[in-house]
Amino acid sequence: MAVQTSTRPQGGSRTSSKTAVPSPNGAVSSKSTPSSSSSDIQDHNILNLSSNAWQALFGVTILAFFVRLFRIYQPSSVVFDEVHFGGFASKYIKGKFFMDVHPPLAKLLITLAGWLAGFDGEFDFKDIGKDYVEPNVPYVAMRLLPAICGVLAVPTMFLTLKAAGCKTTTAAFGAALVTFENGLVTQSRLILLDSPLVIFTALTALSWTSFINQHELGQKAAFKPSWWFWLAATGVTLGATVSVKWVGLFTIAWVGSLTALQLWVLLGDSKTVTTRLWFKHLFARIFCLIVIPITFYMAMFAIHFTCLVNPGDGDGFMSSEFQSTLNSKGMADVPADVAFGSRISLRHHNTQGGYLHSHAHMYPEGSKQQQITLYPHKDENNVFIAENQTQPINWAQDPTGNTTISGPLAWDSASPEYIKDGAVIKLYHIVTDRRVHSHDVRPPITEAEWQNEVSAYGYDGFEGDANDLFRVEIIKSMSSGSRAAKERLRTIETKFKLVHLMTGCVLFSHKVKLPAWGFEQQEVTCARGGTLPNSVWYVESNAHPALGPEAEKVNYRNPGFLGKFWELQQVMWTTNAGLVESHAWDSRPPSWPVLRRGINFWGKDHRQIYLIGNPLIWLASTAAVALYIAFKGLAVLRWQRNCNDYSNMTFRRFDYEIGVSVLGWAFHYFPFFLMQRQLFLHHYFPALFFAILTLCQIYDFVTTRVAGLGVKERPLIGWTGAVVFLAASVAVFALYAPLAYGNQWTKKECERVKIFDKWDWDCNNFFDSYAEYSLLPSAPASGPAPTGQAAHAGPAAPVAEDPAKDISVTPGLNLPLPGQVSGQPGQVVEQKIEYRDENGVLLDEEQVKALEGKVSFSTRYETRTRLVDPDGNEIDEGVAVEVDGAGHVGGEGGAGVRGTLAEGVESETPAADAGIGGTPKANNAQADLKKAAALENQAGGAAEPEAEAGKATGRGEL
Repeated sequence: MAVQTSTRPQGGSRTSSKTAVPSPNGAVSSKSTPSSSSSDIQDHNILNLSSNAWQALFGVTILAFFVRLFRIYQPSSVVFDEVHFGGFASKYIKGKFFMDVHPPLAKLLITLAGWLAGFDGEFDFKDIGKDYVEPNVPYVAMRLLPAICGVLAVPTMFLTLKAAGCKTTTAAFGAALVTFENGLVTQSRLILLDSPLVIFTALTALSWTSFINQHELGQKAAFKPSWWFWLAATGVTLGATVSVKWVGLFTIAWVGSLTALQLWVLLGDSKTVTTRLWFKHLFARIFCLIVIPITFYMAMFAIHFTCLVNPGDGDGFMSSEFQSTLNSKGMADVPADVAFGSRISLRHHNTQGGYLHSHAHMYPEGSKQQQITLYPHKDENNVFIAENQTQPINWAQDPTGNTTISGPLAWDSASPEYIKDGAVIKLYHIVTDRRVHSHDVRPPITEAEWQNEVSAYGYDGFEGDANDLFRVEIIKSMSSGSRAAKERLRTIETKFKLVHLMTGCVLFSHKVKLPAWGFEQQEVTCARGGTLPNSVWYVESNAHPALGPEAEKVNYRNPGFLGKFWELQQVMWTTNAGLVESHAWDSRPPSWPVLRRGINFWGKDHRQIYLIGNPLIWLASTAAVALYIAFKGLAVLRWQRNCNDYSNMTFRRFDYEIGVSVLGWAFHYFPFFLMQRQLFLHHYFPALFFAILTLCQIYDFVTTRVAGLGVKERPLIGWTGAVVFLAASVAVFALYAPLAYGNQWTKKECERVKIFDKWDWDCNNFFDSYAEYSLLPSAPASGPAPTGQAAHAGPAAPVAEDPAKDISVTPGLNLPLPGQVSGQPGQVVEQKIEYRDENGVLLDEEQVKALEGKVSFSTRYETRTRLVDPDGNEIDEGVAVEVDGAGHVGGEGGAGVRGTLAEGVESETPAADAGIGGTPKANNAQADLKKAAALENQAGGAAEPEAEAGKATGRGEL
């Protein structure tokens, strides 16, 4: 191994006059006693910038201000994940608890911006494309918060490069690249979380780079005010980053790895760093980089809990103890012991799906008996009487003990008999007079052999049958509280299973929702060998006439802040990991560095917002990262071959400084390869920031620090290269700007810049010329025009409903007429297209051709129903039509067929109320619902999923 002289290792300052061996990462291992100072390190304090640097900083900031805020009011309707994050602001203002997979900081800031602008929380942000203007939503103020974060990312890049020792030209160059990066511009103009995430990541990079600079000055600068300030600032910004999204954990990993390297180098500096001083360094970093971020993170959740005090659509995710802390969710103390005859409500332990529930609606299939479900809200239909398998003996009437008291209320007057482990019970539903029942019939949704249907069966006065019997099995390991909770049923404390006596299956529920006929409540089955968590129940409410006010009472324990905090972290993690379903606009990490695919955000009035980066900046930054990786690989090989590269100061500084940025890129990129959940292009933005940082640092080394290339000696070359590259970046930005701002565009211009097939925005969505945009009628305030699915499929031109879907014909007929198209059996469709002007005057083909490109045509349909014979002659409605067994049509005037005529003219739709072709209107209700849902999908699309309950939390998203 070669012997070399150490001057400064990677991650710390050390100088030694004795022999040392460089490690592959550029650090130097040695048995000598080095010092913790280095003469080649300068103090790049960003507070001591030159006047030229301050002017450049001011200039790029003003430029970013105009680029980010240009037409920020556009579009004036809900875009993509504004559905979620705008909706969360509404819930914060109303205090309604919700569950989201992201920490609360950015959402709280957006809420604050809206509240200061007068937002009252009444607008629900429910659908993409929903209009902001008519309900007077201060959406511009709410968008300003992410926009300001986007603006601040520009000077932060400038200052980070200056803190790293780059020239002012390089810093301005990097800031300008961030300014004209299309993806960052698009994301920062909307009510989304990624712009706050990027700015806090950038501020962390700035703080940490400034601290590294202080650290490398040696022990003379250690523990000075500037040293403490930048170390504490790193901790605060780390806490803020992870409080926006858990992607901030990658930032913590980046800082943590470099901190470990610093401490390792200090440990080897036995000359100037004593053991006591080393521990001082250790504890200072523990406090600033661990305690401060954790405290900041938890403080954000404390504010979160303070704001959300009312029940909402997210409390179903939380435990009963958690829910009991919300207003109106609290419960009065209830008797602890459960006896035969007690009126109880049973709650499922695992899914937080709610209470065992029944209602007077039957299963449409299977036994067609009354439904048993899980319902998340308190309701009288959740109350059951816990009956013994045998009725109590009426000793007062019959001392011989041969007479029993009948009915479910038989235990009201008797002394309470507690339900013990192993007892056999029946559950009597008070409202409908039926008992919980199971049998060898498959459930309505989960048609597995090991699952049986659970229903409510019986009637008032019916004593029940053997299929109503369940055995109580207490789960001692899960039961808490007193010892008695492990021996007999006690409210809240005892966790138990209900085993069906006849089949051996256990009462079971899982996160499977029933269809509309079951009101989308959770399915309850009886499972043979069901998993323990989904088979566990407990009693929440309990009342018995014989249990007086002196009876022992229990209630949920208050989990306190720490309990609520920890539970919410677990639910967030589980929900985040569960976002594994495919999404129309998701993409995988290998495609991000080369910008293979974007995300469709919004489309309306032949305009579109599509998240795509600046290809030039994107690919150049990726090339810069690849260049360093190639350099590092070659450097390791040359080190192994005993080359003396690391004795060169510039070589070592290049390896370390660029390596720090590439390490940040790697920590924010490669962990996504381990994730199976939905991922999107915007997950790459923090890594993109480090990639641009890498690109600028390489440029700075090549143009100002590396000798021998001829560029350092000729500054004009480097300056010209930066200007040319920046000009090209601005030009590319302008080419794709219509997709960032939602501006007017033409098909030809769109197709010209669509480089990859994977760039799947729809150029047909735009007009052929800009003149056509002036002919668009003003959009109604009630809602947007259909644009296709904004998050599931590319936007398409508005599509009118096909009248053929509403055809109703005489059953049994399948006789296509001459020149007509035969559709499904028994249906005949005839279409005729007419063009009319605004006054209803019929236009011929020549007139229509002359108007093409000058006016816009709207399509409207008229559906007519008529009776025609095989020759196409119309038959009077009063003529009877006979159909023989062979399907031949006969009657007065000859054979006939009933069909429809669809014409492209503006008119009322005949027979709309009665149903086409005489079909009753009620029969078309299902079709109407399907069409309405289809139109809603066209108009709104779908945002990223954040959570399952109430579909309030998609984009879901790390």
